[in-house]
Amino acid sequence: MKKILVYCCLAFTIGSVAAQTRPALPAPKHSLIVIAHRGNHVAVPENSIAAIEQAIACGADYVEMDVRTTADGKLVLMHDATVNRTTNGEGNVASLTFNEVRALQLKATDGKTYKVPTLEEALAACKDKIHIYLDFKVADVANTYALIKAAGMENQVVVYMNAKEQYKPWQSVAPQMPLMTSLPSEVTDAQTLRYALNKYRISAFDNITDSAMLSVTREQQVQVWLDAQHKGEGPATWQAAIQKGIQGLQTDQPAALIAYLVKNNLR
Repeated sequence: MKKILVYCCLAFTIGSVAAQTRPALPAPKHSLIVIAHRGNHVAVPENSIAAIEQAIACGADYVEMDVRTTADGKLVLMHDATVNRTTNGEGNVASLTFNEVRALQLKATDGKTYKVPTLEEALAACKDKIHIYLDFKVADVANTYALIKAAGMENQVVVYMNAKEQYKPWQSVAPQMPLMTSLPSEVTDAQTLRYALNKYRISAFDNITDSAMLSVTREQQVQVWLDAQHKGEGPATWQAAIQKGIQGLQTDQPAALIAYLVKNNLR
C-alpha cells in the first residue's frame, strides 16, 4: 500500500511539473479555434499561397500546411510524397530538385497559374496574420526551426508530428516549440493518457473523443483539435464535435464553419 501511495504521489508531482513546463500554444483570438486544412482551398489549390491568403481572408485562426524536402534540401509545401495528384508533373518530392518542383504548376480550376510555395514564402504570407499548424511530413528539424526563427514566428507555429521519431529531434532543437500529434494506439484510457502526458511534452492532440480522456486533457491543460474534414462535413458533424468540449476544429470549409459559429453565437 505504501508503495502505491508513493507511486501515486510521484505521478501527481510529475504531472504538475509537466503541465507547467509544457510549451504554450499560440495565443488564441477565439474560444473555438478554426483551422483551414491545407489552407482555404475551396476555390484555389491546396497548400498554395492563395489558399493561405483565403484562409486569412475568411477569418480562420490557423492554416494547416504540409512541409516536405526536395532532393537539394529546399523545404516546400506538399501533402503527398509525390507531386502527381496536385501538379502537372510526376515524381517524388524527395527525388526532385527545387528548380524541378518550382517549374511545375499546381492543378487549378480557375485557369490561373499557381506554383509550389517554399516554407519561407508561406511563413511570410502568414506573419502577424494567422497562426500555422505545420504538418511535419519529411523535413530536417533544425532547418525547419531555423526558418521559423528567422521569420520571427516562434510564437505563431504549432508542429504536428507524424511519427514518434520526430519527438526527440524537436525536443532537442526547439524544446519551447508546441507539439501536436495523434494519440498512440497504446494509449487507450484516461490512466494511460495521464501517464503519457507526464512523460511527453505534448500541447495538443487531434483524435481524442472519449469523455474521460478529454477530462484528462483539460486537467493537464492540453488542447484537442479534431479533424472535421471528410465527406459529409457540415453543421451536424461540427456540432457533434463541439459538444464534446474540444477546443478546435480542422476543416475543408473554414468560411462555412465560421459562418455557422457566428450564427450560433459560438464566435
